[in-house]
Amino acid sequence: MEFTLGVRMEVRVGPEDVGRRVSVRSLTGDASPGTRFTDTLGVLTHWSAERVVVTRRDGTAVTLTTSDVVAAKVVPAAPARRGGAPSAGIAEVTRVAARGWPPLVTREQDGWLLRAAEGWTNRANSAVPATDDAAGEERLDLDAVRRWYAERGLPALLHVPTGGGAGGRELLAERLAGLGWTAEKPAVVRVAPLAPLADRAPDPRVSVGRELTGRWLRGYRNADRDPAAARRLLPAGPSVLFATVARDDDSGGCDGDGLPAAVGRCVVDGRWAGFASIEVAPDRRRRGLARAVMAELARAALAEGASAAYLQVERDNAPAHTLYERLGFTVHHHYHYRRAPLP
Repeated sequence: MEFTLGVRMEVRVGPEDVGRRVSVRSLTGDASPGTRFTDTLGVLTHWSAERVVVTRRDGTAVTLTTSDVVAAKVVPAAPARRGGAPSAGIAEVTRVAARGWPPLVTREQDGWLLRAAEGWTNRANSAVPATDDAAGEERLDLDAVRRWYAERGLPALLHVPTGGGAGGRELLAERLAGLGWTAEKPAVVRVAPLAPLADRAPDPRVSVGRELTGRWLRGYRNADRDPAAARRLLPAGPSVLFATVARDDDSGGCDGDGLPAAVGRCVVDGRWAGFASIEVAPDRRRRGLARAVMAELARAALAEGASAAYLQVERDNAPAHTLYERLGFTVHHHYHYRRAPLP
């Protein structure tokens, strides 16, 4: 979009606003008539005479030259929530999701929960915020975190939620970036009301139970990296449900030796139902099996008293985002991992 330099613009943001959500307009080119501007929305994580850093909702940091900033203002902490979406802060959903992938070993460290599970899945082998307080991140002893993971033969990973709301860790992300901790595996957390997911006729193709069967494991390709760890971790959690779809040409049943057409996992934790590991065999896709698996898991979770749903999906997984949007899941917040630099 183009603006003329005759438009009145003011910089109403400064170093004292670090940590607040802001909108910043900066020059894209030189300050000539018809020049272009760029608008950046996110949390202000650095302001100095040389540069301005704004961390967007997805955790990416935008660095601007301070002299190029022509307008800036503080904006409301978060956009309005879409009607019907479960009401919850970043901290609540982050803690619930962490309980959905319980590790084998934990330790509390400066308001964070360090978790280790022999290296299988980042979700169970990363540290997550254990409190709502995002203001005291400078207290986190990063050397202690690195030592704890090193003692277990693992890299130090921090799960860093972002999104511009209470519980976001944008300032920590900026601190870690300055210390050489690299960002990896960006993901999106989506939420939805649970009942609409189950609002369809029961699907006899889907079997839901509490046992982690050999067949279910064969349908979840990520388990191949460490089947023993997968068998220990996947059944763990507050209340775990497994869904399996047998192939229509297989008479062996869900406990047979064949490869399933689709699988899914759901962890019920109070009002929340966390969906994960929704996987359809490549030769059985585009048959509505992912929807069917989620519907039957939702039906079982509703029977246990859950009312809200969440899931975590990689940021660049476009087909999954399309499916979940159609099922009513809206973006709640983002997160990424920060990996400690090599010693």
